[in-house]
Amino acid sequence: MPGQFAIMTTPTTIPETVDDVLAEFRNSGALLEGHFKLSSGRHSGHYLQCARVLMNPARAARLAQAIVDAIPSKVLDHIDVVVSPAMGGIIVGHEVARVLDKDALFLERPDGVFHLRRGFALEPGTKVLMVEDVVTTGLSSREAIAAVAKEGGEVIAECALIDRSLGSVDLGVPFYPLAAFDFPTYGENDIPEELASIAVTKPGSREE
Repeated sequence: MPGQFAIMTTPTTIPETVDDVLAEFRNSGALLEGHFKLSSGRHSGHYLQCARVLMNPARAARLAQAIVDAIPSKVLDHIDVVVSPAMGGIIVGHEVARVLDKDALFLERPDGVFHLRRGFALEPGTKVLMVEDVVTTGLSSREAIAAVAKEGGEVIAECALIDRSLGSVDLGVPFYPLAAFDFPTYGENDIPEELASIAVTKPGSREE
C-alpha cells in the first residue's frame, strides 16, 4: 500500500476507500515526504498534514460524513457530545459534531496534562465520542480519554481520520478510523540511514 495512491476523479463525493482518503490528502498537498518526527516521538518518511486537508470546509465536511458513516448506529445512538484533543483534533471534531448535531468540546494541555478550559464542562456520566485526526501509538488518545474520565464523562468510542497503527493500537475503547495504512515509523535508535541523512522536521502540535 505505501506509495500507491489513487487520484479521485469525483472530488465532491464522500470518500469510501483508503485510496479515496489518501487521494484527498494528496490532492490538497497534505501528504508530505521527508524526515518527520511525529507527535508520538517516532520518525517517519511520510507525514499527513491534517490541518491542510481540513482547511477546505467542503472537503472537511466530506471526510467528517465518511467518518460518521463508518461508526455503528449502536454507538451513534448513545453519543451526547464530541470531544477532541487540541490542536490536531479540533477541526475534525467540530465537523463530526456538525454531522451528529452535537456540541464539540476540546481538551488542552498548557501545563502538559489534558483538561477542559474555556468554560467547557461535562455533566457526570456524559457519553463522549473522542475524535482525533491521526492515531499512531495512541498515547495522546489514551491521555485524552483519561482526562474525560477525570472531568466526569465517559468515552464510549473514538474515531479518527487515519490510523497509522493498522489496527494494532489499543485505546481501551472501540476505535473507528476512516482509513488505516502502514507507512513505517521508527524509534530514535532504529532510523534507517537514508532517512537519518535528511534533516528532521517536527510538524506535530506536541512539543517534544
